[in-house]
Amino acid sequence: MTAVDAAPEERLCRVLLTRVLEPGDETGGRWVREHGVREVARRLRERDEPLPGVSGTRWAGLRARAGQAEPERDLEVARAAGVRFVCPGDAEWPGQLDDLGDARPLGLWVRGRAGLRMWALRSVAVVGARACTEYGAHTAGVLSAGLAERGWVVVSGGAYGVDGAAHRGALGAGGATVAVLACGVDRPYPRGHTQLIARIAHQGLVIGELPPGDHPTPSRFILRNRVIAALTRGTVVVEAACRSGALVTARAAQRLGRYTMGVPGPVTSALSAGVHELLRGEAVLVTDAAEVVELVGEIGDLAPARRGPVLPRDLLEPDARRVLAALPAHRPAPPGEIACGAQTTRDEAVARLYELRALGYVERHGDGWKLTRQAMNPVEDDRTRC
Repeated sequence: MTAVDAAPEERLCRVLLTRVLEPGDETGGRWVREHGVREVARRLRERDEPLPGVSGTRWAGLRARAGQAEPERDLEVARAAGVRFVCPGDAEWPGQLDDLGDARPLGLWVRGRAGLRMWALRSVAVVGARACTEYGAHTAGVLSAGLAERGWVVVSGGAYGVDGAAHRGALGAGGATVAVLACGVDRPYPRGHTQLIARIAHQGLVIGELPPGDHPTPSRFILRNRVIAALTRGTVVVEAACRSGALVTARAAQRLGRYTMGVPGPVTSALSAGVHELLRGEAVLVTDAAEVVELVGEIGDLAPARRGPVLPRDLLEPDARRVLAALPAHRPAPPGEIACGAQTTRDEAVARLYELRALGYVERHGDGWKLTRQAMNPVEDDRTRC
């Protein structure tokens, strides 16, 4: 069955309510669920009884906002800026946002040509500290580039620090990225990211709950994070202090049953303390894109096994390795001593010693055998390896 877009009247009512209700207003969301968006809009615009759950003062404030709202004009301004309004009932609406219940957005203002619903189906959030370290910025960029190369959409908040590095990493890899703003999508914030957000709009998507021209506030940044968490398959936190908006996103992802991941940092860094606290709980430690995809991807998307380099001595037969290990480090030894150390016979030890000489590991000194310089270095390396 082909999805049908929301009716024009309902769309206008939702646009109006984006001017009246703050993002994530669960009381307003309950009104919409119980009475329908048209009835809520009607009662706000007409002198009618207040809807339940608010004081008279707050109802008067909401009605004042409704009286100033011009939904038709908002849609015209949006169209002129290349922005569209996507709401529940539209074919482009990402169904996973419905998991937010009464805190679900009334709709999303979308800037960019791609289809939001399809992109959201294969997306990962990469978030973290604004005042991140060079390590955090590098890690976020490389991680996001790796996700983009694997066909995943990187979602973040467009802010300075880790967010910006994540967007740039995905764009630099020729991939897809989505910026979720806490203001109108026609007025980029922060201003220092005006060019970056314009590039995201051209190559990806810029989305937000607030109507054209609206400004950000501290509470709107926090509430914006629930959209990032709900829109994606999982959230990766790269650097976050114990009080961080990135942790709000991660905890929202956990409440929604999404995957929560963290990239560890130095134990002495306050900017990694919040990530480490997540990792002590239900979050999963990840270090690169392959490990993220192993968690959020399909069955069989496994990260490669981690192991150290294979040294030439690792390829020796077990008997030859035992004989090699039995030679003293700094002096020749007779075959009998070597055989005793290797727990084998003298004849077997001599046979293995000639094999090891052919490979350059030992050399003969009179009646004894000694390790070569080639063999000495790997022995010292092995003793210092984990």
